Amino acid sequence: MSTDTAGLVVLVLLGAGVVAAALAWTRAGRAVWAPFSAVLLAAAAVTAAAAPDAVVSGGGGTTLLVALAGGVAVLGGGPVTALVFAWVDRHDHPPAGDQEPLRTAGEVLRGGAWIGALERTAVYASLAAGFPGGVAVALAVKGLGRYPELRTGSSAGAAERFIIGTFTSVLWACACAGVVWLLQPR
Repeated sequence: MSTDTAGLVVLVLLGAGVVAAALAWTRAGRAVWAPFSAVLLAAAAVTAAAAPDAVVSGGGGTTLLVALAGGVAVLGGGPVTALVFAWVDRHDHPPAGDQEPLRTAGEVLRGGAWIGALERTAVYASLAAGFPGGVAVALAVKGLGRYPELRTGSSAGAAERFIIGTFTSVLWACACAGVVWLLQPR
């Protein structure tokens, strides 16, 4: 596969990933489209990695690459995180004493979908711009903003839910930025 063809295939995969990620925001679509967007992201990463000299030609191509990967990062991370929470909630044990199940912790951490989208935007933009220190800033702001809710201990699962959601969201954004990094000329 030529270097231009590999770059074009990555753009097509990311474009399909944006569509799949958008469809994954519906309750019915989450079970199908969120995993499909993950498969498309993985295929884009493998394609970019398999052709080490692959590039996206021209300034317009680079802009499209950054925009599509950013769209997958921001749109796709929410449904994927929701799937991880569903899996964790399904394996959560019944309450023992004053311990509440992890699923009820979501009520304490309101606004998580919006905060997660902003977090993925900041992480992706920082990494795509070559400023990894921005990831630390974004996570510090998020942690400080959530500290009062986590400190009160009103839900035993709030801290666990915060950590699971943050790790899932950040890893997703890092994977999307990784695809951009793989297609940068060296």
